[in-house]
Amino acid sequence: MSDHYVLHVFTAAVIAALLLAAVLLHSLNALGSFGKRIQDILWHAPGLDLLVAYFTNLPWVAAAIVWWFHSNVPFDDKPALNFAAFLLASIIAQMIALTLWSWGHEAWHGNARRGPRIVKNLNSKVGPLRNHAAVWWTALAVPLFTVIRIGEYVIYPPLTWLIRLPKYNTAQWVNVSRQKFNGLVGWDLIWCLYCDWMTGIWSLGSEMLRNVESFWCPIRFSSTAKCDNCSIDFPDVKNEWAKADGNMADVTAVLDKHYPGPNNDNQWYGHPARLTINGKPHDKKS
Repeated sequence: MSDHYVLHVFTAAVIAALLLAAVLLHSLNALGSFGKRIQDILWHAPGLDLLVAYFTNLPWVAAAIVWWFHSNVPFDDKPALNFAAFLLASIIAQMIALTLWSWGHEAWHGNARRGPRIVKNLNSKVGPLRNHAAVWWTALAVPLFTVIRIGEYVIYPPLTWLIRLPKYNTAQWVNVSRQKFNGLVGWDLIWCLYCDWMTGIWSLGSEMLRNVESFWCPIRFSSTAKCDNCSIDFPDVKNEWAKADGNMADVTAVLDKHYPGPNNDNQWYGHPARLTINGKPHDKKS
């Protein structure tokens, strides 16, 4: 058996597993109401988290498992180099599977492929090589967003009972829906789904961080520029936090003013009524 045989088989297996899963996802449309129920589960957290993990993280885990049993190939007595080889093979397999799926999806939707497209429009503005290179480069953020999502599962929930920060229906943030947009196919579709996923995770994390920041340190930054920049994501900076030239009495006065909050939740001060607190909409005035 060639030293590279296991590596080649592993790469082919990952490609096949990813494409098969993609075909199964597309086939849900043909299963009527049952398929729609499955889609509703998979398009929203926590089902979406499992689906994303299958396509992004599982191939890397599989690489580690296969390497564990074949740590001496393809390079003899170089386990670290062999692990890197299997990990690289899993990433290459993901890229190949994504490319094949995109081509196939565009071919299947010929009218949409020939019509107005994001990829064609942007290619004409920045060039196809730069456009594709930039998108592939942003894939480096996938592991980072995976870590952020794990943090949203592991770090924040205990704070909801330790210090009564508000609970959220995370499915309202972490979900994808752009696959329903008419004419979005191939590269356009996968790029938009990637952004859809990242934006939800980032927005949910920002919401959690607003609660943490206003709870533990409601003091404005001494840098006016930083206050201006951060006030978009942290409205309490300008509206509610103690002034940077104030004193600790000002800070405790801010805390006394806002805590405990409505429904006994200690949320950030400008917390809008559109968000769910303990599973129920709330109005700050109630």
